[in-house]
Amino acid sequence: VSYNSTYKIATVTLTASLASSPADKAAVTFTSQAGLVKGLAAWNNLVVASRNADIYTTTGTGFTKISKPYYGTVLVNGGSQTGSTVVIDGLTKAPQIGDTFSIAGIEKVYTVLAVPTVTSTSATVSIYPALASSPADNAAVTWLSANRTSNFKTRYSKYRLNSTEKIVGVDGTNYPFIYDGTTFKVLSDKTTDILGAQFVISHKNQLFFAKNESIIFTAPYTDDDFTAAAGSGIINVGGLITGIIVFRETLIIFTEKTISQLLGTTIQDFSLQPITKNVGCVDSDTIQEVGGDVMFLGPEGLRLLGATDRIGDFSLGVVSKPIQAEMTSLINSNSTFASCVIKQKSQYRIFGYKSSITSSNAKGVLGTQMTGESTGGVAWAELVGFKCYVADGDYQNQTETIIFANNDGYVYEMEQGNSFDGSNIVASFATPYVPINDFRVRKTFYKLYLYTDPQGSVTTSVNLKLDFDDQGSIQPSTIVLSNSAGSVGFYGSSGAKYGTTVYGDKLKKQFQTQVIGSGFSVSLQFVSDSQDPPFSLDAATLEYATHDRR
Repeated sequence: VSYNSTYKIATVTLTASLASSPADKAAVTFTSQAGLVKGLAAWNNLVVASRNADIYTTTGTGFTKISKPYYGTVLVNGGSQTGSTVVIDGLTKAPQIGDTFSIAGIEKVYTVLAVPTVTSTSATVSIYPALASSPADNAAVTWLSANRTSNFKTRYSKYRLNSTEKIVGVDGTNYPFIYDGTTFKVLSDKTTDILGAQFVISHKNQLFFAKNESIIFTAPYTDDDFTAAAGSGIINVGGLITGIIVFRETLIIFTEKTISQLLGTTIQDFSLQPITKNVGCVDSDTIQEVGGDVMFLGPEGLRLLGATDRIGDFSLGVVSKPIQAEMTSLINSNSTFASCVIKQKSQYRIFGYKSSITSSNAKGVLGTQMTGESTGGVAWAELVGFKCYVADGDYQNQTETIIFANNDGYVYEMEQGNSFDGSNIVASFATPYVPINDFRVRKTFYKLYLYTDPQGSVTTSVNLKLDFDDQGSIQPSTIVLSNSAGSVGFYGSSGAKYGTTVYGDKLKKQFQTQVIGSGFSVSLQFVSDSQDPPFSLDAATLEYATHDRR
């Protein structure tokens, strides 16, 4: 594709020749579209996505472009106009270079070439191409797209202001935009300080934008007032900002080497205080609040920023030390990262992304804060198959929505259904090798009791791995455990049988099976490869006899 960004014209090379000559102004419809989704937000039962520099919403069936500027009820001012300019009125502010529009009755798309001067809502706009025909007086002007370019990720912040739910987005290149579900507003006529802002968040009833080394904030109780007299301002943090997040009552500001907090409520008492000058965040899209603490990726791995018993003090432990090798591999093999939080599971998930890696080989790490543990007590697992360039989540009306996207043009939803995009979910878990009292005494194993918490049918295999699966050690055969047979039927499945299935019967949760094997240490290794509903492994008991000392 050869594209002219000034005139919004593309010359497309086709893999098959045109079947016939198309009519001038014939509509072109794209039936499918791949390409990198550079921003994603789950918001108000919608998904807001950044694709090809434009902003779209979707409810799951197709995309609707919302990045259409609003300049009021704009009409053609006077008939019999020709050439490369058009006079329009009804403007609330000046159109921007690169905005596109159409005129009622004329099947042509026009691009604004220069910012016009608006006088009493009227302006003469330079356009390309020239008017195809003379528009009628008071013909409606329909704005089709705001001029946007995209080189970086689009990041969003959701907030509520004056009883209206809104979402604000920044992308490191363009002016920020605000969308309230109806109107798409670009903050292009406010201040150039926010042009190319990289991060944004709502805090203290105002918006905070981060750009390079500066924090720019609106006046209190506004999202578009940048006048100093009203309470807006700029703070330099002394380093290149890599992320911001609200934690408790403060704004936490990350650079690659430092972490700071912004204390106070207004410009009169804002105070920038350091948390540490030796630790920072190396990837902006890994910063998440989970379980009341802030997780982020540092040079050494995942760190947890948490408050301590001392007022104003923070802990900064590296919580991924138990999986240091896996984290090092994840960091070294990917070029960028995405993350999300599963609130209902107290889970933090980080995904590595590299365009050359296929979805089946894409990896990530999952961390779960365990019940009864300290804030640093995290259980880890490896994720495979999630190719995530961007990810987000939202929790509304006791329903959690987790979404992600990559470069295939689709938006995917996690935590929905019991399959992996139509395929089986492969899950594995292994206990540590346990010597059972004395490592030098041989044991013979006879029976396994397994206690589960299933949400439906369960089919899993279990292996007794003996003596660290060393060379020459004899390993028992695989055992398959299942509760899918019996008197319990599952809604929507075909396993229920008339006269056999009992309404309201209970699921089988306890499994017992004979096992064989003899060794000095044992590990239980489980593998599930199915589309069954989720289940938890609560406990396992092995019956065994002891024999001679080695």
